[in-house]
Amino acid sequence: MRLPLEISSREALAAPTEVSQIRIQSVVILIVSICSILGAGWIILNFFCFKNLRSFRHQLILGLAISDFIMALNFLLSTSMNINKRYIQAPEQATFCNFNGFMTQVFVVQTDYWVLTISICTYLILADHKHLTSWVQDHEKVLFLLPWMLSLLWAGLGLWLAGYGDIGAWCWFTSDKVRLLANFVPRWIIIVTILAMYSRLYFFLHRAHRSFLSFGDSSSEPHGSSRTTDGAVEMRGAARGLAEGANHAAQGRYGSEKTIRRLKMTARLMLMYPVAYMLIWLLPTIIRIYQATRGRPAPFALQTIDKSCIVIQGLVDAVIYGMNEGSRRQWRELLFDFRVSGPSGSTGPEVNKTQRGQGIVAIPTNRAIRNDSASSFENILTATESTERITRDPQM
Repeated sequence: MRLPLEISSREALAAPTEVSQIRIQSVVILIVSICSILGAGWIILNFFCFKNLRSFRHQLILGLAISDFIMALNFLLSTSMNINKRYIQAPEQATFCNFNGFMTQVFVVQTDYWVLTISICTYLILADHKHLTSWVQDHEKVLFLLPWMLSLLWAGLGLWLAGYGDIGAWCWFTSDKVRLLANFVPRWIIIVTILAMYSRLYFFLHRAHRSFLSFGDSSSEPHGSSRTTDGAVEMRGAARGLAEGANHAAQGRYGSEKTIRRLKMTARLMLMYPVAYMLIWLLPTIIRIYQATRGRPAPFALQTIDKSCIVIQGLVDAVIYGMNEGSRRQWRELLFDFRVSGPSGSTGPEVNKTQRGQGIVAIPTNRAIRNDSASSFENILTATESTERITRDPQM
């Protein structure tokens, strides 16, 4: 059964016209939107609950989470209207559709800018580029304003030059060619840039690890000594030696084999970030190319998966940036403190207090600290930001 409505002149190939298809697609996107809202909300909750997770990098991640949260709410609104039979492609919904499309363009583009900003700052921290890191320290507001300014600019130009129309579960550019050029090409440039940065970092770390092993074989006693109890600072030293092309003696000064191995694992973990974005944007890109070149819509099932890949970004970002060892450790400590002290504040087993990042947290005396790659990643960033004073927040 076709929708008994006059379709807007800006009809998109991706927009289904059957009532049953509109409802099915809207329900699917509604469910995925809720998952993204919960994922983005998790990151926001972690930021406000734990002071240790309010570093400069975490502030950038908060900006990404807010964008994901609002974008998912925007999708939730448009799909709810379709489910309630207030179809967004109806002529009387033209104003709402333009607003919905404008918001979609703002936050889809903005999440790309946040991911790029986070990746660049993370790379600068781990590679220990002091001058650029100092510039970041002195221009924090610029970094926070740029994603908003650029995304609002492009969305405004899109509204003025092309306008927005129904594409199925929400409104956006109805032309696949426009979406391909305005959104997908810049997005893939960003993904390739991130992949190149992290690959370069991993290459340096891999080369240093091999050099360190050769150095260890040629000498029974390493140059200098370094305490592995301060692994994060040690890793930062190793990264500095790598960035400067340090020789064996410099590696002996800046880090141990274990340190370089852990940092190498961290770089490998970082490579997963652009790979994850490549996977979720691969199908939408293929469908845009197919519809732009063939002039006919892709099968309905593929279109629904295509839209789900775009909407699920909030959940993916939560897995990549929020559901790591650092946040899990904070929740374990919070639950442990509650279990030890109890609701009445009574004390339980003896605990030691240790400095972690810039906050003092209570841990059991017999508790082992895991040194997996995710934990190492958080430790590197926390220690480096503390040392270099990247954040000026007096509460940190």
